[in-house]
Parts: sequence; structure tokens; C-alpha cells
Amino acid sequence: MNVLEMFRLDGKLAIVTGGSGQYGRQMALALAQAGAKVCIASRNAEANAEYVDSLRTQGLDVFCEVLDQGDPQSIASFVNRVHGLTGKIDVLVNNAVFRGMQHDEDWQGFTTSLRINGVGFSDLTMKIAKMMAENGGGSIINIGSYMGILGGDDTLYRDTGMTELKDFAPDYFYHKGGMTNYTRFMASKFGPQQVRVNVLELGGLYNHQPEKFVERYSDRTFLKRMANHTDVMGAIVYLASDASAYVTGAVIPIDGGYSAK
Repeated sequence: MNVLEMFRLDGKLAIVTGGSGQYGRQMALALAQAGAKVCIASRNAEANAEYVDSLRTQGLDVFCEVLDQGDPQSIASFVNRVHGLTGKIDVLVNNAVFRGMQHDEDWQGFTTSLRINGVGFSDLTMKIAKMMAENGGGSIINIGSYMGILGGDDTLYRDTGMTELKDFAPDYFYHKGGMTNYTRFMASKFGPQQVRVNVLELGGLYNHQPEKFVERYSDRTFLKRMANHTDVMGAIVYLASDASAYVTGAVIPIDGGYSAK
């Protein structure tokens, strides 16, 4: 087989949760460009539809579905609808995240975000992993964060007008840290059925943050910049495709070297 053909996703069905978000857009685009039929899923039906329309003008095979990851009935219905299209799901990109906790003692906020980022995430992943196992395999790509493998650095935020670490709620760190080891568990559980599960620990994406923050963050990386709108595309296609057929349980930072210091 030609090595470039190993990266093709023709005939595969891929789901990207949070696919119309900042990072999700490039993930969905990359999978579609590689030949997959891509489902963009989240609670934001309007944003999903707008992005799908823009991708279809490029001749890409994409569609959208509403998914409320905090509602078990919505998850079950979504999985059944998408699976019913072709009888299989080949790729799942778990990119959706909810940051609802406002302060350290916000029990309601923590419960809500845990329901979505923990319980709902696990429910969706387990349902699809079982379907993949029955169909001979698949690839699950969890989207983590450097905040799930490192402690916070308050020096980045001081005097920028952004929320400082002392005012951060802990739920995002908690969920992303848990996602990392959940990835290893799922990889071990479903490996015999050829379901691969990996996690990408993403760095900060440039989104017009205050100049002082951008300068500090960029200096903290080896590449001296924040992530851009194409930096994750290659890794997503690699993990979704046969090019990574012997890769599972991997924790892969994509952060310009931020976590390597």
C-alpha cells in the first residue's frame, strides 16, 4: 500500500462532537477532506447547520445532528440515528466540552459540567466503542488539554484582564485530567476488538486574546506561538486513519512544546 493512501478515510463515517467550535471546525474539515462522511454534533443546531453549509460548498460530505451530551436520552437517540445511516461508526472525536462552574464552591456548576464532560462523555464513548467492537474496530480520539496534564501557570494571566488562576474553577482541570486516564482504560478494554483510543492534549488556540497573554504564552512554547486554525488537522487524520493502526492508549501533546519544558 502507498503510504499516502493509508491516510485516506474514504467510506468511513466520522463524528466530531463540538464540531462547529474553534478547534472542532478544523477537525471536521480535516476528516472530510480526507474522504470521510462527517457528522458535526452539538447542542448548537444553528452553528452546526451554518458550518455544514459552508463545507458542502467545498464539495465535502458532511451533515449535522443535535446532541445534548448532558441528556442520556439525547445520547442514545443520536447514536442510533447516526449508526443507522450506514450501519457503522468508524471514528469518534470527543471534542465537546462544557465549562459551567463559576467558582470553587459552585456545587451546581460542578454537577452540571461533570454530567456533560464526565458522565455524558463516558456514556457516548462507551456506546460507540461497543458498536465499533461489533463491527471489527474503529478509532476514538479524545480531545484533552495541557491543563489536564499540567498544573496552572498564573503568570500567563496577570494584568491581562483575563481570569487569573486564583479565580479559576477546578472542573476543567478535573475533567481533562480524568479524560487522559479514561483513554488508557478504554484502549485496554477494547483493544482486543481493534478499537483504538487515543488522546490529544491540545495547547492554547489563538483567538484574539490580549496581546500580553499571547506574548507570554508564546514564549512558554518551543515554537514561540499559539496554535492556529490548521495545527490539529494532521494529527486528527493520522489517528483516524490506518496510518496509526498500531497506535492506541497514546497521550499526545499538540502544544508547540509547552508541556515539554
